[in-house]
Amino acid sequence: MNGALLVDKPAGVTSFDVVAIVRRALGTKSVGHTGTLDPFATGLLVVLVGKATRLARFLDGHEKVYTATIRLGVGSDTDDSTGNLSPAGPATRDSRPGLEEVQSALASFVGTQSQLPPAFSAKKIDGQRAYDRARKGQEVVLKPVDVTIHSAELLRYEWPDVEIRATVSTGTYIRSLARDLGKKLGTEAHCAVLRRDRIGAFSVEKAISLASVQEGGAGSAEAVGCRLSAAELVGHLPQQEVTEAEAVHLAHGRVIEGRSGEGVVALVRGGELLAVGEVKEGKARPTVVLMGNE
Repeated sequence: MNGALLVDKPAGVTSFDVVAIVRRALGTKSVGHTGTLDPFATGLLVVLVGKATRLARFLDGHEKVYTATIRLGVGSDTDDSTGNLSPAGPATRDSRPGLEEVQSALASFVGTQSQLPPAFSAKKIDGQRAYDRARKGQEVVLKPVDVTIHSAELLRYEWPDVEIRATVSTGTYIRSLARDLGKKLGTEAHCAVLRRDRIGAFSVEKAISLASVQEGGAGSAEAVGCRLSAAELVGHLPQQEVTEAEAVHLAHGRVIEGRSGEGVVALVRGGELLAVGEVKEGKARPTVVLMGNE
């Protein structure tokens, strides 16, 4: 298999755990994923298999859609429900933010902004993961990162829970959004529930459960319906058809000529992805080759 398996990750397992389970189910070590999900989170994980693991870089920029429950009045050192929780103090009915206040505060985060990643994150500090330093009680100083929140819809507000659906750029932490929303409302807050619904064009509705992978294997009838071909993985890229002779050149990593346009393209033959290349000045130079024995 050279493609991807859409998996609905349950809470309590890491993204690497999912990769390990798929490796065992398929009997191959060539398995990876795009877009880590925190252990407490659920939802879509795109698991790459075979030579398709080489395509990860072309999926990094996809927008992601999450639904989340943000709990007001209680902070967390991890900005989620797995950390050390610290209540901000008793909230009286008069001190609780109203619906319009919550809506306005949430809307203020839509757009491009600098966001401080959580101390317990995979960001690196001098080559060490921030969460490793945080767990050891070491100082964690992270730099804000520019992110874009394309939309943030309020689905439900019933104190202390704010349920939202957000569409965000890659690199955005919903945990940070939860923390910052609390500050905007004059209290503490953390992300109590998080689910990833979509990555680009790929939806969790078409994903297989991890339990089904474990029970029936990634070759089961259910899993087959959750598979993506390598060509589907890069369906957002312009496609250019190649001849049989050009396919031979691509297999050896050679440039092919007579190409139109500019930029990154998917080079296909008969619907099969042979390579991803960059077209410049009429020539396509393969950057990732999926055919041949290389």
